[in-house]
Formats: sequence, C-alpha cells, structure tokens
Amino acid sequence: MRSLKRKRVPGRGLDGLRQREVGDIAPRNFEHLVAASEDLVLKLGIHRKLEKHGGCVNTLSFNADGSIIVTGSDDRTVILWDWDAGLIKLEFESGHSRNVLQAQMMPCTNDRALVTCGADGEVRHAQVLEGGQVNTQVLSQHEGRAHKIAVEPGSPHTFYTCGEDGLLQHFDLRTKSAAKLFICNSFRDRSDYMPVISLYTIAIDPRNPNLFAIGGSDEYARVYDIRKYGLDGSTNSGHPTDCFCPVHLIGDRQVGISGLAFSDISELLVSYNDELIYLFSKDQGLGPKPVDKYLNCTVEGNVEDSNAKHEPQVYRGHQNRDTLKGVRFFGPKCEYVASGSDCGSIFIWRKRDGRLLRVIEGGKCVVNCVEPHPHETVLASSGVENDVKIWTPTAFEPPSPVNVGEFRMPDRLDYCVIAPYDGDEDDIDGVDCDDNYDDS
Repeated sequence: MRSLKRKRVPGRGLDGLRQREVGDIAPRNFEHLVAASEDLVLKLGIHRKLEKHGGCVNTLSFNADGSIIVTGSDDRTVILWDWDAGLIKLEFESGHSRNVLQAQMMPCTNDRALVTCGADGEVRHAQVLEGGQVNTQVLSQHEGRAHKIAVEPGSPHTFYTCGEDGLLQHFDLRTKSAAKLFICNSFRDRSDYMPVISLYTIAIDPRNPNLFAIGGSDEYARVYDIRKYGLDGSTNSGHPTDCFCPVHLIGDRQVGISGLAFSDISELLVSYNDELIYLFSKDQGLGPKPVDKYLNCTVEGNVEDSNAKHEPQVYRGHQNRDTLKGVRFFGPKCEYVASGSDCGSIFIWRKRDGRLLRVIEGGKCVVNCVEPHPHETVLASSGVENDVKIWTPTAFEPPSPVNVGEFRMPDRLDYCVIAPYDGDEDDIDGVDCDDNYDDS
C-alpha cells in the first residue's frame, strides 16, 4: 500500500533549519534555498518609496554589492540612493538634453564611474570626484534614441550600447573610444520597408561574456560573439551566431522585442511587445539565417517537427503594448521571471513551468522597469510615475491571485494617458495620471 506521508523537501521549513544546524546542508546551499523560496516571493510587499525625480523613472540598476540603486529619469537627473534607508547619496545632472533612458554603475570602480544613454542619442561617462562633484562627458552619439547599455560582467572598462539607428557600439573607457561594430539589418530582402532594425534592448551572457543578444523592431533575438568582430571597425558584417524566435512569430511584421535577459545557465528570455514572454534554451536556436531555415522547413513539410523542437516556455498575463517593458530573472538561480505591465502591476512567474505566482499592484500607471537585487529577495520597480518602489518579503496578508486564470486585467489604462514627447521642457514626463484613480 502506498504511503500517504508527505515527501519532505530538503532545506524547507524547520526541517531545513535542523539540517543546517547539524551540517547536512552547506551554508551557501541553505542560503540559496531560503532566497529561492516561493514563500518569500508570496510575501513581497512595499518596503519604501524613493521620491525625488520630477519625471518618469526609466532606469533602475543596483551596484555590485546591492547597497545602492541608481535611477535615471525624464528630468535628466541621475540619483544614487541608499534604498534601504531611503536616503539620497548623490544626485547630479546627467548632461543629457532629453530623457535619461539607462544609467549603470561600472563594476570595480568603488561606485565612482557610471555610464548613461538617453533620448538625445548621447552615450555619456560620469566620474564622481572627491567631495561629490561629478564630471560628465560625451563618448558617442546615436542617431535617434539610445535605449540600452550592457556592461560586461566584472569589467570596469567595457560596455555596449544600442539605439534606434540600429547601431551596436562597443566601448572601452581606458581609451574613451567607441567601436561601431555593425548596424542591424533585416533578414528580409533589402527592398523591404524596414531594412534597418531599431534596437531597444541588449543583454550579455554571464556564463560567457563574449556572447551578447540584441532585440528590436523585428521578431528575432540575435546572439553575437564579440570575438568575431574587430574593435577597430575592420569587421562590420553584423552576422549573428544564432537567432531565437517562436516559430509562429516568424514573418510577423507587427511584433518587436522590448526586453532580453540571460539566465545563469545561458537561457535567453525574450519579451515581445503586444505579445508574450518566451524562454529559450541554447539548443532552441534557429541558426544564423533563420528565414532560410524556416523556408526550408516549409518546403520540406517539416514545420510541425520544427515547432516541436523549438517550443519555448511561455509566460502569460501581462500587457506590453504602450511602452518598452524590460524583463528580468529573479532569485539566486534565476528561479523566477518578473516583468512590469501596462496595467500598473508587477508579474512574477515560476520559470520552470510558467505558472503565475504573483501580481503585485505596482502603481497607478504603467510599470516599465523591474530590477532584482543582486543578492537578496528584493525587487525595485518604476515606470511612468515619478517614484521608485522597493519590494521586500514583509507582507503578512495572503496574495491574490495565484494564477493567471484568476486574474482579470483592471481597466487602469482608462485613467492613464501617455502623451508623445513634443520637446516641451515643462512637460518632460508626458504622462497624466488621473487623481480620481481608485487605489483599492
């Protein structure tokens, strides 16, 4: 007769504490088990609001030890916060003439070097001097908005930028130089209406920093190997080593990619505008010429086999239509997936099966940025409101809903009007959130 006794999961609850005390679980493993616990995810609640910016907060990033969070805004300022205490450690004018879209601390610089990019297309380097003074200088210029920066893990010198001009640039702060690697072109015929792909996001593989992925105004997430490019501009072919896309989206001219992230085991997370979020393993790539491969599968009648092989994990429920949403892994071993939404909520899914675990009310308007703490079960979020919210596992009330089937998208966008930027310096945030919005 089968035993009805519940199987124990190592490291959980009081049993886990006992195993930790007697040495059955290594301290680091126990720490990871606790940090990855779904109980902590279910208890995430508001810890603090960071309020100082005068416009939408477009970028969030922690420093290496997680003690400081860097924020940048439509008000063109950058702020370094002690997020736990809610105190400003440093605030400075970025030097950008339009919205700051990305700001990151450079590793191994004692938190004294930052890089930024903005809606003016500039890429800038900020150096914090003794006494709190900040010097900023322009390193390069994109045509159109420069959306994202990707800093090479552990490097105080090296980073990449991408922009709406399709240009991918590589920087070395030791020489203050920018190598223009390539302009991202469509895989379709050159006569296509969209020969250049506007780039909105870039991510570096933490397991192999030679590899980076870019995404933009078409359906393909492209992965490149920096070793195939001459940093003197001698090689600019722009040919990827691999590409990723759900098979049903190949040829869809209405979708684009707003967010990318690599896991600790080189899985690639891809967030599509007005579509879903997908997780690809390395063996699910379509190769460097995905259009040719798909056409061959179609001609040979192997589309169903191709679908089965390249079926990624899917994450459903959020809305990604009105602004560019990032997507991030969350947890010490990337156990969860997190994203903002047009409805003003933060969505958290279990990575391995796509189950929606939490929908957190993140604000009155759109949430664009969700940033995990590098070591603790802490999230930061921001969007078209002027504040930054810090979430820690301190809530006592049970969360709702627990899965996407129980969640109904609120009619929040009826109260949030996103206006295009018209160059008016007195209206840089371009957002009007109705004061009559019911927060209950």
